Amino acid sequence: MTRTLLVAGTASHVGKSTVAAGLCRLLADRGVAVAPFKGQNMSNNARVVVRPEGGEGADDGTGASADARWGEIGVSQFVQARAARTTPTTDCNPVLLKPRGDGESQLVLQGEAHDHVPAGTYYEEYWERAREAAEASYRRLAADNDVVVAEGAGSIGEINLHDRDLANVETAHFADADILLLVDIERGGAFASLYGTIELVPDAIRDRIVGALITKFRGDPSLLEPGIEEIETETGVPILGVLPYDDPGLPEEDSVGLPGSEERGIVGDDDGVPDDRRIRIAVPRLPRISNATDLEALAAEPGVSVVYVPVDGDRRGDPLAGVDADAVVVPGTKNTVDDLLALHEAGFADALAAFDGPVVGVCGGYQMLGERITNAALEGTGEDDVVDGLGLLPVETRFEGDKRLERTTVPVDGTASPLLSGADGSASGYEIHAGRTRALEDVNRPLGDSSAAAGWVLGTYLHGLFDNESVRTAFLDAVAKRAGVDRPTAEESSASSMAGDETGSTPSDRAARLVREHVDLDALGEPFGARDGEAE
Repeated sequence: MTRTLLVAGTASHVGKSTVAAGLCRLLADRGVAVAPFKGQNMSNNARVVVRPEGGEGADDGTGASADARWGEIGVSQFVQARAARTTPTTDCNPVLLKPRGDGESQLVLQGEAHDHVPAGTYYEEYWERAREAAEASYRRLAADNDVVVAEGAGSIGEINLHDRDLANVETAHFADADILLLVDIERGGAFASLYGTIELVPDAIRDRIVGALITKFRGDPSLLEPGIEEIETETGVPILGVLPYDDPGLPEEDSVGLPGSEERGIVGDDDGVPDDRRIRIAVPRLPRISNATDLEALAAEPGVSVVYVPVDGDRRGDPLAGVDADAVVVPGTKNTVDDLLALHEAGFADALAAFDGPVVGVCGGYQMLGERITNAALEGTGEDDVVDGLGLLPVETRFEGDKRLERTTVPVDGTASPLLSGADGSASGYEIHAGRTRALEDVNRPLGDSSAAAGWVLGTYLHGLFDNESVRTAFLDAVAKRAGVDRPTAEESSASSMAGDETGSTPSDRAARLVREHVDLDALGEPFGARDGEAE
């Protein structure tokens, strides 16, 4: 029998993804066959993965296009599958909702994109099909693994959704899952949230809760003991651990972890590198930003600050004023056309035209850097067929009905752009976009056919570009040299990155250690129970 543990929460952003990844790595390191699962996810941070044989829309050998073997899932399940040391497939996240604004989301079933639907339409017309897809994916995972670590979504206590809560209630039922309930103490009211959630879930769900975790605690855990004793007495649910506030470095599942869209926020400025050796990369905080995880590899580099700049149509003047940016990266978006219009309204077109530093556009950002977008009404919420781009690259993008999904490796030509000077070999990542981009005149292509460069401007469809060390290093070196900044050497950067982690372990390893050291694994039973020597 496959054991399934559902990591649920009292709210969003309480640490479910981190605990799930930690459990996956913990079990994988013991030789247990384990797979992650999230029945329904809402996120614009996606990854391209293979579709399993027998999955809906999978390539059946009948001559379907190459894209048919690829699908998209939320980034957390991709990371959790890697933590489990298994191949991520669309079964890990069979239902994905990608918000695009105005109350609509694109529905992705077992990796295949379908309509953009309002929430009401989804529940009325698609939910039964989504549930069937989720259960079919779970059954395939359960057949091939000893343990499935399922992740819930939002709060399991949403009483208005209990009859259609696919990620929590339905998953608990069809997976016969035990439930580990998480509550974030940093946001306040943890004991009340825990008590209220346990009281509000259906009786059959309450009986499945085997324990709870308090997450993101700062201070002396002994201060919580009176509250823990009381909540255990009142609910009958044991508190299995108090996790300290500790970010292992896993990618963010959605934009909740980013600075707010209406105020400037900085990521990566707390690494101890002095300001005179630091470079600042401005990123427009697009209203519908997606795959913002592309920026995390830059922010993780010592001496690099990523500054999210608000995109607010009511702003006057230069939106980059006061940022002191050395470079600009325009990220991906779930709605290129509407976010492009937002950039125009906020004055970014003029600001970028006047900016004399390097500019990079990734995916939707690449499309925005061009001269224009045609057939724009297919992508945006308006009726305009042609929308002016930012005019930094001599390309145009036309939207069609299909979507490109592919994991890919592209050649790197460091001579084709000063931004990649010295880089060579290849870069790996994935493409996930609607629209096709063509050059209006001869352009350099430093990253294969799905890129274009002119002077200090570079556009590419390759998500994960900066995860490639040679590309990231070349880019940051080029930015620093142009800005006259003596950024930390490779040796200094290595020493800095190791300072907070003596083992040099991966984010998944750090998540596993967090779980192992602060959770009563024995209370979860086999195969989660602690092994000799693991707590050392």
